[in-house]
Amino acid sequence: MSLPPGFLDELRNRTSLTQVVGRKVMWDTRKSNQGKGDMWAPCPFHHEKSASFHVDDRKGFYYCFGCHAKGDAISFVKETENVSFMEAVEILAREAGMELPKRDPRAQQKADRRSQLAEVMEQAVQIFRLQLRTGVAGPARDYLTRRGLSPAALERWEIGFAPEGWQHLWDQLRAKGVEEELILGAGLAKPSTKGGKPYDTFRNRIMFPIRDARGRAIAFGGRAMDPNDNAKYLNSPETDLFDKGRSLFNHGPARVAAGKGMPLIVAEGYMDVIALSEAGFQAAVAPLGTAVTDNQLQMLWRIADEPIIALDGDKAGINAALRLIDLALPLLEAGKSLRFALMPDGQDPDDLIRAEGAGAVQAVLDQAQPMVNLLWQRETEGRNFDSPERRAALDKALREKLRLIRDPSIRSHYGEAIKDLRWELFRSRKPAREAFVPGGGGGKGGGKPGRGARAPWAGRGQPLAPQPSTKTSLLVAAGEQAETQLREAVILATAILAPGLVPEFEHRIERMTCSDPDHALLRDLILRHADEASEALKDRIAAAAGPEALENLFALRHVAISPCVRKPGDIDLARMTLAEELAKLEARRGLYAEVAEAEEELTGMADEAVTWRLGQAARERDRAMRSAGAENKVEYDTGENGARINREERDAFDDLLSRISYSKSGR
Repeated sequence: MSLPPGFLDELRNRTSLTQVVGRKVMWDTRKSNQGKGDMWAPCPFHHEKSASFHVDDRKGFYYCFGCHAKGDAISFVKETENVSFMEAVEILAREAGMELPKRDPRAQQKADRRSQLAEVMEQAVQIFRLQLRTGVAGPARDYLTRRGLSPAALERWEIGFAPEGWQHLWDQLRAKGVEEELILGAGLAKPSTKGGKPYDTFRNRIMFPIRDARGRAIAFGGRAMDPNDNAKYLNSPETDLFDKGRSLFNHGPARVAAGKGMPLIVAEGYMDVIALSEAGFQAAVAPLGTAVTDNQLQMLWRIADEPIIALDGDKAGINAALRLIDLALPLLEAGKSLRFALMPDGQDPDDLIRAEGAGAVQAVLDQAQPMVNLLWQRETEGRNFDSPERRAALDKALREKLRLIRDPSIRSHYGEAIKDLRWELFRSRKPAREAFVPGGGGGKGGGKPGRGARAPWAGRGQPLAPQPSTKTSLLVAAGEQAETQLREAVILATAILAPGLVPEFEHRIERMTCSDPDHALLRDLILRHADEASEALKDRIAAAAGPEALENLFALRHVAISPCVRKPGDIDLARMTLAEELAKLEARRGLYAEVAEAEEELTGMADEAVTWRLGQAARERDRAMRSAGAENKVEYDTGENGARINREERDAFDDLLSRISYSKSGR
C-alpha cells in the first residue's frame, strides 16, 4: 500500500523515538541527557553490557556503535516487533492518534509530483538570489544593510529579490523548460482572471526561502518594498508542499542548535529569527501566520520541552501571547510548557539587538515568565477587585481556564499557583495586621489579659506547677502547632504502614504544609515511593532520612496508641484513620485561615456576614473533630475547666473510685 505524501513525515513528527525505544531498553542515566533528547542504552539488537546504542530524539534516528544498527521509529518497531513496514506504521499511527489513510492508487504519482515541485522551488530560490545582485535590487540591498545584514548573512539565509513585473519569474522558469502546471502548483504564479498569461505571486519583494525540517524549499515569504502595499509580508499559498500551520521558519537549523543546548526561541517574523540567529541565538523559529497553531505547538515541544515565546512588546504581541495560552492549556503535559519573554514596549527582538546588542535580549530571556503568570496577568491587569462580586467573577474566570487543563496533576499545581497569586493580590491591598494566634489571650496575637479581663483559670485555683516530663513533651515544644504536628505524625505513620492507600489521598497529603522539617521529608518520600510495599518504603525512608526518622516517628506516644499502628494490616481501619485525621487537620487550618482573613477584613464592628462565616468554620471544625460513628453515640458533659468529658468514661471512673473507697473503709 502506498501512503499519501507527507503522511510518514507527519507520523515521525508526532512520534517520540525515546518513548518508542524506551519500551525495549533500560536507559543509562549517567550517560543520557533526557532534556536534550540524547539517550544511551545497551543495544537491543545484540548482547552487550555497555551503553553503545544512541538515540537522538530531536533528529528521530538511532544508531548502535557496536552492531551499527540504525534507523527511525518505524524501522525500530519493524525490527523489534518482527512486523512488516506497513504493520509498524499502523502501530505507530494508532499510538499517535493518526488515522491510517485509505489505499490511494495515485500515491506514488503524488510523491513524484512533490519531488518535482521541490525541484521547481529550488530553481526559484536561485533565480531570486541572482536578482538581488542586479541593479534593480539596489533599494532592497540598502534596506537589508540598514537592518544589519552582512553579505555573508544574505548568503547564509539565501535571501533574494523578486523584481517588479507581472511575469518575470514565470518567463525565466518557462525558459528553463519548467511546465506551467508545476509553476502554478508550487504557488509561484497565479492564473489570470482576464484570460492572459499567469502572473508572478511575488513582485517587488525581498524573498526569504522557507524550508522544512529536512531542508527542502517548500515556500517563500516576501517583504514588500512598496510602503503602500496592502500586505507588508506575504507567504506562499498552501500547496502540496506547503502547509503553513504545520511549518516553522528555520525549523531544521533551530532543531540542531536546540539539540546542542541552546534555548528554543519563538519569534514573530523572519527578520526577528534572522537577527536572533546572527546574534548567537541560533535555535530561533517563527510561525508562518498570525498565530501559533496546535500542530506548530506540538512541533515546538518535539524540539524543546519549554520553548520561550519572545513576542513584540506592543499590544499585538501581548495579545498573541495570551491567545497562545488558551491554545496551550489543553495540550499541557508533565514537563511540557511555555515561557514568555516580552520585549520592551514598542520593540521586537530585531529592534532590541540593533539598539542594545545581544546582551539586552539575553537579559529579557532570563526574565521569561511561566505561563501561569501570563494567565493571571490577563485576568487581573487593569481591573479593580474592591467588591465580593468582582472577586467572585475573577474566581469563576480562572476556574474556567483551569478546567481546560486535561492533566489532573498539572491542573492541581496551576490551582495552587493561582491561589498563591490571589492571596498576594488581595492581601497587598490591606494594611498589615498582627497574626491571629489560636488560643491567645485577650488581645490579637495573645498576650496577658488586659484590665478587667478574667484570667483563664479564674475561680478554679492556681494552675499546678509543670512537671519535668511536661516541659519536654511535644505539646510544649511545638507550642500552638502541637495539635497539627500530632495529626501529621499519625497521618504519616498510617501512610507508611498502608502505602497502597496513598494514591487515594495523594492530593490531600501533598497539601500538608508540615511545619516540622522531618515531617516534610517523610511526606515527600511517601509520595515519591508510594507504589512500593510497606517494608520497601521503610527501607527507602531509612536510606534517605536515616533509621532514626522512623524510630522517632513510631516512638511518639500518640502514634504508638493510634489504632492503625496497633492493628497493622487492617486496610479499612487505616483508610478511616487517614480520612478522619486529614479532615480534622484541614478543618483546623480552614478555621484559622478564616479567622485570619476575617480579622484582616474587619473595620470596626463585625457584620453579620463575617460572624456567620466564623460560625460556619467553627461548626465544620467541630464536626470534623468527631468521627462519624461517634457523633451520635457518645454523650459528653462539660467539666469545671470547660473541657468535654466522655460521660461513659466518667461514670466508669466514678465507679472505680467508689469501689476503692469501699475497700478502704472495710479494712
